Order: sequence, then C-alpha cells, then structure tokens
Amino acid sequence: MLVVVSPAKRLDWTDRPFAMTEPQFTAEADRLAGHARQLTLDRLKSLMGLSDNLARLNRDRFRSFSKMPTADVTRPALFAFAGDTYLGFDAPSMDDDARARSQSHLRILSGLYGVLRPMDAIQAYRLEMGSRLKTRRGNNLYDFWGDDIAKALNAAAEEAGTDTLVNCASQEYFGAVSRRALRLRVITPVFFEVKNGTPSIVSFFAKKARGAMARFIIDQRVTSEEGLRDFDLGGYRFVAAEDDGARLIFSRNAEAARRAA
Repeated sequence: MLVVVSPAKRLDWTDRPFAMTEPQFTAEADRLAGHARQLTLDRLKSLMGLSDNLARLNRDRFRSFSKMPTADVTRPALFAFAGDTYLGFDAPSMDDDARARSQSHLRILSGLYGVLRPMDAIQAYRLEMGSRLKTRRGNNLYDFWGDDIAKALNAAAEEAGTDTLVNCASQEYFGAVSRRALRLRVITPVFFEVKNGTPSIVSFFAKKARGAMARFIIDQRVTSEEGLRDFDLGGYRFVAAEDDGARLIFSRNAEAARRAA
C-alpha cells in the first residue's frame, strides 16, 4: 500500500544523521518560492493568515530559498514536520528497516514541494495547500499542481507494487490529488471519539490517529483493506466500512482514550 499524509505548520529543525534524497519537484518549489518572495509583507500576512512576526519569518525563508540548497539548511521531510500527525507517527522511534520501507510506501503532500518522500531534503517553509497564491498556472496551488501530484502518486504506487492509496491526509491537501488523473483505489480511514454515546471527529485526535495509522501500515507491512481493519492503536476499533470500502470507520470511547493517553 501507499499512504499519504499532510505536512505540518510547525517544524522541528533538529539535525538528523540520515542521508537525504532530492525532492521530485525541486524546480516547481523554486518557482513557487519565487512568486511568494515577490509579495509584500502585508500581502503575505493576508494570504497565509499570519502574525507580523510569522509573516517576517516566512518572507525571509522565501527570500533565502535555494534551488540547490546545502545540507546545513535542509532536513529530511518526515523528521522536519512536527504537527499532530507526526506526533502520532513518531518517526524518531523508527529503526533503519522501517525508515527504508517508509521511503517506498509513504508520501507527504506539500503546498510548496507537491509530493515528498520521507527522506527528501526540504528547506524551512510554510505554504499551505489552500493558499491562494497566483501563478501563471492559475489563482491557487490546486491550479498550479494540476495533475502533477496524482501522476507522481501513480508512479510511486507502481514502484511499490500496489494499486491502493490510503488517504491519511486532510481534505485541504488531498484536494490537490486530481481524481481524474489518479489510477489508484483510495481508502480513507476516519476516526471518531464517542462521548455519551455520540460520535464526533475531534481534530487533534483525528490528526494524531491518521499519523498512527500511517506508521501502522509501515510497521505491519499492511497490504489489504482487511489489514487496515486490524488497526487498534490508541484504543481505536474498526466499526464499519462505507462506500464499498472507500471509508473505514474507527472509533473509541472516552475510557479507551484515557487508557491510551
């Protein structure tokens, strides 16, 4: 199986002693950084919903962005992102074998880089997929990426020997995957918290669970929908399959959540 996750706004720039690979869409990332660095500080604030300090930080990042960066200003993507999904994935606890498998079976969707392998070298950035950054290709990043991300995922799946894509990304990011161009079966796990008998999706827990599911797929070498249903980390249990297996529903109650905390 091939699994996709979203990136994170928060970064962990701890140096990691791992060999890094080059992102597939380096030229496109450089082009987008070039567009972003032309924006005024006020426009950058408005476009990305940033405070003054964060706007200045990201303006400086775009200004220093290089098409051929040196190793000291890059980090492997899987270890550089530090949001809730990555808390659930827990990359630092992976052994060498799991890291190697993740390079083949995990992809990170990115507003700036399009698609990243876990060990791809990235520069510090923030550019959400939903940003309305205008380029010659259109009015936003969905227009810019077009079919490119879907085609890259098709190729990655073929190389990994699978025809199934597990969507552990957010709607914002998976919206950049052209379903017209994608040739893979898509399975989306959905995670509910049950309180007083009522199920609901809680953003923090759902993101963390998606990261844990991605790690489960890597660690357990999951190859089928049935294997996904065995996911039980964090107290979750499989409940039902919807849309002919396109959505797998998992839930846990408050007691299970407390035990997993």
